[in-house]
Amino acid sequence: MKKIAVVLSGSGYLDGTEITEAVSFLIALGQAGAQVRCFAPDMDAPAVDHVAKKPLAGETRNVLREAARIARSEISELRELRAADFDAVVFPGGFGAAKNLCDWAQKGAQSSVHPEIERVIREFHGASKPIGAACIAPVLLAKVLGKKRVALTIGDDAATAGEIKKTGAHHEDCPVDDYVTDRENKVITTPAYMYEAKPHEVFQGISGLVKELVEMA
Repeated sequence: MKKIAVVLSGSGYLDGTEITEAVSFLIALGQAGAQVRCFAPDMDAPAVDHVAKKPLAGETRNVLREAARIARSEISELRELRAADFDAVVFPGGFGAAKNLCDWAQKGAQSSVHPEIERVIREFHGASKPIGAACIAPVLLAKVLGKKRVALTIGDDAATAGEIKKTGAHHEDCPVDDYVTDRENKVITTPAYMYEAKPHEVFQGISGLVKELVEMA
């Protein structure tokens, strides 16, 4: 049984993990017979009202506690994640990936990645273990592995793709229900909600990614 780590960035697409994407990963991994453990950084981050779609002035939420809602409390602090204990790692999207796990949302290609996220990506890549990412989360891989000319996708958003190319990474356009595989770097990515997509389309892309990831692990 393959052991897969799932890294979350909160709960809710505007300030944390996109929930449909996270659940799609959990379902697809379960269908593939994988054993899953969720992780998230223990940090506070600005909160967003998901009805008004506006920041909640002065309000923060703990990323680990919020992510625990998705993981049904079965979650560990990101510092405990070691590549030696798992066969692969995946990163669902949501703005939390671009705001909490790095500051791409503010700085694009000039952003920096959370030190523990960078460590995890480098550990898995260095151990030649597969890494999957959906939606905006591939920018984490672009920042950390861009100099290795990693190939990935965030769909067909020209502005984001342009920023990704500045990191040295190679971007490939891809529809929502498909995925891009970089076999040399063992990186698999899918656009998910970078499109105005329906949940089943997001699940189809993530499901394909997971099948490839588990086979590669």
